[in-house]
Amino acid sequence: MEKIILFGTTEGARLFLFALQDDPNYEVVAFTVDKQYLTEETFCGLPVVPFEDVTTIYPPDSHKMFIAILSNDMNKLRAKKYNEAKEKGYSLLSYIHPTVNVGHGVTMGDNCFISEGAMLRPELQIGNDVIVMAGAFLGHSTVIHDHCYIASRAVVMGVVTLESFCCIGPNATIMEDLIIAKECLIGGGSVILKNTQEKEVYRANPASLLPLKSDQLSKLVFRRRR
Repeated sequence: MEKIILFGTTEGARLFLFALQDDPNYEVVAFTVDKQYLTEETFCGLPVVPFEDVTTIYPPDSHKMFIAILSNDMNKLRAKKYNEAKEKGYSLLSYIHPTVNVGHGVTMGDNCFISEGAMLRPELQIGNDVIVMAGAFLGHSTVIHDHCYIASRAVVMGVVTLESFCCIGPNATIMEDLIIAKECLIGGGSVILKNTQEKEVYRANPASLLPLKSDQLSKLVFRRRR
């Protein structure tokens, strides 16, 4: 059983803990954060130790680490801690939930987390430090570069290139044979039909508020059906 330290004490870290607790191959033994952000000695019943001192308490020759940060600051905080953990000598865990559908020839780097129900199609290439949330679809021959975040139910079709530090929101769709440039933010529900430029932000049309109440609408629909 591999012993794991999670960096972070946010709700994201709690989600990663729950996934790993259900897997008999791993034991999460502690959390770690930068000393200036250490406000409590325990989190989810486990010790929290300063990142500055973690190697003396949980040595890297007997523990792995996972940087349990979601999409803060276009994933740059997670990338920073990823590099610092490697400098301390830690191997970084990559984890694929047992319910994930993994196609032939899928490759993946370190500090990756693929949540339940995701679908990874054949010849998909996933770089380092990539988080894929529940139910996402990643198409065949797609390349996901380092430090990306893909939210639940997002769809990335085949032969797409997702450059580093991109964030893809829930239910967003990226169509086939496109390049999503570095540091793009694709908002939830957006549909991308052409290549993007670096640091572009896309937002889907928000829902519109109708000038009537739900019970009024129900009566109108009922009348039309009579």
